[in-house]
Amino acid sequence: MSFFKKNGCGILLCVVLAGIATCLCKLSIGSFSFELIGAPVLSILMGMLLTFFVPGLAVGENLAGGIKFTSKKILQWAVIILGFSLNLGTIAKVGGKSLPVIVCTISTSLIVAYLLMKVMKINPKTACLIGVGSSICGGSAIAATAPVIEADDEDVAQAISVIFLFNVIAALVFPAFGHAIGFGTEGFAVFAGTAVNDTSSVTATAATAENLYHTTGILSAAVTVKLTRTLAIIPITLVLALYRTKKVKTAGNGAANFSIKKIFPWFILYFIGAALITTVVGFLPESGFASFYNDSFVMAMKWLAKFFIAMAMGAIGLNTNIVNLVKKGGKPILLGFCCWVSITAMSIGVQYLTGIFATNI
Repeated sequence: MSFFKKNGCGILLCVVLAGIATCLCKLSIGSFSFELIGAPVLSILMGMLLTFFVPGLAVGENLAGGIKFTSKKILQWAVIILGFSLNLGTIAKVGGKSLPVIVCTISTSLIVAYLLMKVMKINPKTACLIGVGSSICGGSAIAATAPVIEADDEDVAQAISVIFLFNVIAALVFPAFGHAIGFGTEGFAVFAGTAVNDTSSVTATAATAENLYHTTGILSAAVTVKLTRTLAIIPITLVLALYRTKKVKTAGNGAANFSIKKIFPWFILYFIGAALITTVVGFLPESGFASFYNDSFVMAMKWLAKFFIAMAMGAIGLNTNIVNLVKKGGKPILLGFCCWVSITAMSIGVQYLTGIFATNI
C-alpha cells in the first residue's frame, strides 16, 4: 500500500501522457500521420512542455517517486516485454542474409560516435546513446543502454530527440531515394531495416516503398531485418557493463565497494528468456494455445512494450529542461547526422558488395 501511496500519482501522470501520445498516433492531418513521429517521442515532448509550463512539477512530493520509478523500472520492463516479439528461429532463417550489413552498419555507427565524441568533446553518455540508438533500434536500444551507463534523463531526452529527427527524414526521403538509385525489393527491405531506426519509421518507410515498387513483401522483410538488429542490444549492453566495471577498477575510486552485480543489466537476461519462450512456442505443432500465443499474446506484448516505453519517455520528459536541451542540441544533432549518413552509406556499400542490392523478393 505504501508503494502506491508514494508512487501512484507519478505513475498515473505518466500513464496519461503515454495514453494521449498513443491516441495521437492514430490521427492524421492530410497525408501526414502522427504515427510517423511515434508515441515515445510525442510523450517525451509533452512531458518536457508540461515541466516548462509548470516548473518543479516533477520534483513535487506527490509525483517525484512515481516519475523516477517509471523512468527507471518501467523502462527496463519495456525492454523485457519486447523480447516476446522476437522469434529467434524466424530471425535466423529470414534475417541471416542481412547479418553482414547489420554488423557493418552497427560497427560503423559506434566507431563514428566514439571518434566524434572525442573530436567534438560531446558528453560521453549522450554520444553513447546516440551511437547505440542510431545503429541498433532507436528508443528500445536507448532504453536498454541508459541504465547500464547510468545516463541521466537529459542524456536520454537528447538522444531520443536526435534519433527522432533523422527517423522522420529517413521515412520521408528513403523510399524515393532507394527507388531512384536502383534498389531491388529485397535490397530496399534490407536497407530500410538497417538504415532506419524506430520500428514505426521502418514500417512507414517500407509501406511507402511497396507503393512505389507496386509490390508486397518489402514491409515484412524490412521488419524482420529490424528485429534481427534488435538482438544487438544483448552484446552491446553486456560489453558496456564490462567496460564500465574495468574503468572503475582501473581508476581505483571506490573500486573496493564496486561490484559488477550492481550495474549488470540483469533485465537483458529476462529479455533473452522472453525471446526463447516465443522461439520454443514457434516450434510447437499447431494448436489452440500456439495460435493464441502467436496471434494474440505476442501482439499484446508488442503493444504493452511500446506503451511502457512511451510511459518512460514521458517520465524522462518531465525531468528534462527543454531550454537546456535546445541550447546543447547543436553538437548532438551533428553527431546524429554523421552516424545516420555513415550507416546509410555502409548499408548501400555492403549490399552492393554482397549482391543483395538489386535482388528482388
